[in-house]
Amino acid sequence: MRQLSSGLWAACVAVLVSGCSSFGPQGRSASPAASVPPPPPAIGASTAPVGGTCSAQGAQSFVGQMATAKATEQARVRSGARMARIVRAGQPATTEYLADRLNLSVDQGGKIVGVTCG
Repeated sequence: MRQLSSGLWAACVAVLVSGCSSFGPQGRSASPAASVPPPPPAIGASTAPVGGTCSAQGAQSFVGQMATAKATEQARVRSGARMARIVRAGQPATTEYLADRLNLSVDQGGKIVGVTCG
């Protein structure tokens, strides 16, 4: 087998390595994250108080009310949460903790029976 000359070998390596970098419009290295737009905000996120940490105590007054869209949004705003979800009786729900999420537990008739954060 023939050996490649050192100049040809260096050229091959340079071509391969140059494929590993990318450049933006002014020749600066472009960050892949810069070209990806941020995800859209959660429904109702625009009216959430600054901070987004949930406090269930602020939404306790909604226990006993029907879980309408209006009541759910009002409870979310009063709790300071960024988002809210309704968990119906017997419905499976994810268990990951999100400090900015209000959970409204609802009975089979659609009445709010519990308020928690997470």
